[in-house]
Amino acid sequence: MDKLLLERLTAQYGDAFYLLDTRRFRANFSELKRAFSEIYENFGIAYSYKTNYTPKLCKAVNDMGGYAEVVSDMEAEIALRVGVDPGKIIWNGPYKNYAKVEELLLRGATVNLDSAYEIGKMREIAARHPKAVLNVGIRVNFDIGDGVVSRFGFDVASEDFRAALRLVKETDNLHLIGIQCHFATRRLETWRPRAEKMLALLDGLGLVPEHIDLGGGLFGKMADSLKAQFDSYIPTYEEYARAVAPVFAEHYGKRAEKPLLLIEPGSALVGDCMKFASRVIGIKEVRGKPIATLLGSVYNINPTLNKKNPPLELYAMGGEQREYADLDFGGFTCIESDYLYRHYSGKLAQGDIVVFGNVGSYSVVLKPPFILPNFPVIELTDGGAEVVKSGETFDDLFRTFVF
Repeated sequence: MDKLLLERLTAQYGDAFYLLDTRRFRANFSELKRAFSEIYENFGIAYSYKTNYTPKLCKAVNDMGGYAEVVSDMEAEIALRVGVDPGKIIWNGPYKNYAKVEELLLRGATVNLDSAYEIGKMREIAARHPKAVLNVGIRVNFDIGDGVVSRFGFDVASEDFRAALRLVKETDNLHLIGIQCHFATRRLETWRPRAEKMLALLDGLGLVPEHIDLGGGLFGKMADSLKAQFDSYIPTYEEYARAVAPVFAEHYGKRAEKPLLLIEPGSALVGDCMKFASRVIGIKEVRGKPIATLLGSVYNINPTLNKKNPPLELYAMGGEQREYADLDFGGFTCIESDYLYRHYSGKLAQGDIVVFGNVGSYSVVLKPPFILPNFPVIELTDGGAEVVKSGETFDDLFRTFVF
């Protein structure tokens, strides 16, 4: 990245755009898979589509043998369109469109039951297709000592969980292919209890399913400046693997049946694979406070509003720079709290370009259609640049409204 390249990109794509790095994404996938499979060979990755469902990334996962972890019929359709075999689609989530669920079940996908209301829905589908074998999983919920009561899955001490087990036991054409859990806590110390309690649950039930899915909730790679803003240690892929994979290797090492261990990373794979470039539109001082306005918004890079400053690179584009202390980068919206970065100190000029790193997680998919349409996603290639997602237009946003 340099001034000359940015001049070419802004001339072609405008003063704000995302930069995608699919090669880095592929390298992350391979490294994470290797870390686990070197300890427990029967291991797979189900990529969390909701984190960043850019089709090029989803296709890369499929090309590398990964699974698609989806939580809506929209995401399921993405998986099908990029060529994922339905047998490698895993559908989670508290709400499901059961018309699409039925279609995917008949094509071999796995649907993980999350709540009691789904038991009746699944019983009805099974009754309509008595000759079809339907792959279902059960999402379970237990205490892992993280201080959080997760809302996902069946409480394993509940009657609802027992009813879900009875459903698959008593319905001949329902195949219990897997057991899944998901906890959002990313701290390393919560992963071993997750694995141990899952295996203890399965042993108590006398089950050895084809899949044991420990869900997502892993930190990914990030700059040291971003790591320092977290209140917990940021583990490596290898440290997560050493917390979990030996538990499975020891438990199933001498058994003929070795279930597939699955995890469902999103941010851990894609967080550092996207940047956002934005032009400095203007700089002003308000009662002694310097504020730069960007063609970009916190909703472009941090729509979860976690108040962390992303890694930042600044490129002088030829204007006369001044030295600033404690400058805030504000966004284009009319929301008072719209700041992309606070407390910058250094040189800056109107017209400079700021490039924010570690914006691959949730940014593109969670950006609201607020005030301005979203910006394009491009990827640098050996021959120039490739459009991965076109910049949105007025018609893209308003074709569903009635004027």
